[in-house]
Amino acid sequence: MGWFSKKKSGTKEDVKSKSWSPFQKLKNSLSKTRSKITSKFKDLLSFKRKIDEGVLEELEVVLLESDIGVGLVTKIIEDIREAWKSEKVEDTSAVYDFLKNDLKQSLKGGNSSIKIASSPPTVIMVAGVNGVGKTTSIAKLANLFIKQGKKVMLAAGDTFRAAATEQLDIWSKRIGADIVKHQAGADPAAVTFDALEASISRGVDVLIVDTAGRLHTHENLMNELTKMKRVISKRIENAPHEVLMVLDATTGQNAISQAKLFKEAVDITGIFLSKLDGTAKGGSILGMRKEIDIPVKYVGLGEGIDDIQEFDADKFVDALFD
Repeated sequence: MGWFSKKKSGTKEDVKSKSWSPFQKLKNSLSKTRSKITSKFKDLLSFKRKIDEGVLEELEVVLLESDIGVGLVTKIIEDIREAWKSEKVEDTSAVYDFLKNDLKQSLKGGNSSIKIASSPPTVIMVAGVNGVGKTTSIAKLANLFIKQGKKVMLAAGDTFRAAATEQLDIWSKRIGADIVKHQAGADPAAVTFDALEASISRGVDVLIVDTAGRLHTHENLMNELTKMKRVISKRIENAPHEVLMVLDATTGQNAISQAKLFKEAVDITGIFLSKLDGTAKGGSILGMRKEIDIPVKYVGLGEGIDDIQEFDADKFVDALFD
């Protein structure tokens, strides 16, 4: 359960938690990951030592143990080595700030903001395997748009899992979003088409299309994703405007492997990283740009409907290393 769910409403603790700033909330959600990463750095960098190849080797080991990915670790070590040889970084006391700035720059490639259609509706497809928190993440995203004053519709395109449609229907009523759904086992592309027609006729600002979440090794699932995208693009020019993939932060580097396989079937434009509060493997987000070249656009920070933030590279790194 997320920390929102554990606290009784109206208690002093509950009031205090709800008054947290967005940055403090992000920092709290990263506590497990921060503890794992920074504790190792403190041991290495607490004493002022001249940079040499031995120090770089120690730093490389620490980074590799932090779940940030081999590709990014290699780049960071090369950047520090270059800074050392050019005398920009001479001892370990300067490594911490250099590392933070290097990570911020590596995370800033690509556009981390959602692409909004020039004329509504903005169509967002959401993909992801079962168990990553896809349905809840869709609800959080829809609720965020609703709070921005937008009219939102959900398309229950995960027709292969009966509970998915039921859960999405419950969420739609809670947050005040329209929903288009068919019976279990229906053609997902048909649900998508009906939702497109309904969103246009009802003047919807944002249409969020759920997709089947069976194992990514199933070829028929990938074919279905491609078919749904084709239906959308035929009905609305330049749509879908976003294809978000929900990844579970607790799976670490395995999440990146999932994204690579899904990207082969459909052009993933952004990552929604869920369950960031429940893991020490949040460092995996740092290597995603290097490994899969897909920007992280949203992070899920708990189980509450408001536990969502747009991704900001500077704030994320600051919260992780503060």
